[in-house]
Amino acid sequence: MMNTLNTEKSAEKPFRKTGNPVELTSESPLHPRRKSHRIMVGSVPVGGGAPISVQSMTNTLTANVPATLQQIAELTAAGCDIVRVAVPSQDDADALPEICRKSPVPIIADIHFQSKYVFQAIDAGCAAVRVNPGNIRKFNEVGPSICKAATDAGISLRIGVNAGSLDKELYAKYGGPTPEALVASALKEAHMFEDVGFHDFKISVKHHDVITMVETYRLLASKGDWPLHLGVTEAGPAWQGTIKSCLAFGALLAEGIGDTIRVSLSAPPVEEVKVGCKLLEYMGLRPRKFDIISCPSCGRAQVDVIQLASAVTEGLKDVTAPIRVAVMGCIVNGPGEAREADLGVASGNGKGQIFIKGKVIETVPEDQIVDTLLTKAQEIAAQMEADGLVPANATGPVVVPIQHPNR
Repeated sequence: MMNTLNTEKSAEKPFRKTGNPVELTSESPLHPRRKSHRIMVGSVPVGGGAPISVQSMTNTLTANVPATLQQIAELTAAGCDIVRVAVPSQDDADALPEICRKSPVPIIADIHFQSKYVFQAIDAGCAAVRVNPGNIRKFNEVGPSICKAATDAGISLRIGVNAGSLDKELYAKYGGPTPEALVASALKEAHMFEDVGFHDFKISVKHHDVITMVETYRLLASKGDWPLHLGVTEAGPAWQGTIKSCLAFGALLAEGIGDTIRVSLSAPPVEEVKVGCKLLEYMGLRPRKFDIISCPSCGRAQVDVIQLASAVTEGLKDVTAPIRVAVMGCIVNGPGEAREADLGVASGNGKGQIFIKGKVIETVPEDQIVDTLLTKAQEIAAQMEADGLVPANATGPVVVPIQHPNR
């Protein structure tokens, strides 16, 4: 019976060949999306089945308008859909009208402590405002006024609950920033918004611990249909924060939970966007862009795979066409992986077989592998650009290690 059921389920969905472009980006191949209602952040839909959006936050002084706009442009070029800017001072609030007017993507104002900046951000034309109920002074009193101002301006809000700024009473009641405490905080503010007729908001409940974060979002997702913004707060340096974010987002997105994401790294904001976009690509939630797969180093390799993959990645760092390049170092899995890619090399015995679309086109000496791959990749990319097949906001390559199945 079990085998029959598995066969029937498999027949319902065609095999998704590795590396195939994803046509439908609002639904995960792994699990149906959780049903949430839709809000708008400027021109970007969030929730309600809309494609998952990628957010980041500038680290410039917001009051430095040229620097902030330059960083917003860099984030946009990397694939960012929505950008948040910090508003800790009056000078920052005063800079918002020009930033909003000139930004190519919707701007969210990040407000803490001073509720007056919320109203200034709304008046300045921000697409949304992030408010942290745990540290906005007298939030219960000013909340309804914030909702009215947002309604009048036609913008959305984000309730941002963080483990580090949890309401003191909830902290004491639950003994710390537990999933129950974070969700209780979010529900309190959500119900306050809803009690005054305001529904255009999304919620985040961030924690630095992956397991706590996942448990918190699962609990919150079971309580209502609000759109959810995923984030692991204070995730750490680039390598650590990337691992934490991929684990947490991967678990939740695989369950259909999450409508917009931010990868929080102690790194340049553009790196957050690169990780976020690639994460969604590999989860089947964004169209595939440029991708490099490569072997790990092992005793079977007959070339220096690390050096070869690094050289190819560096040489193709500016290519954005959605091609898949395989850099393989031995004859066990090399030919098969190379055939699966748009362009690939299977290396061994001092030479490399170059594949294009699964066919060997030539065999070159080892010292010519890199130059040959770079030339062929540029030719393929140029043709795709000429054919109009390069997506907007396409990004450069990321090396993906492929682990041999018998290791």
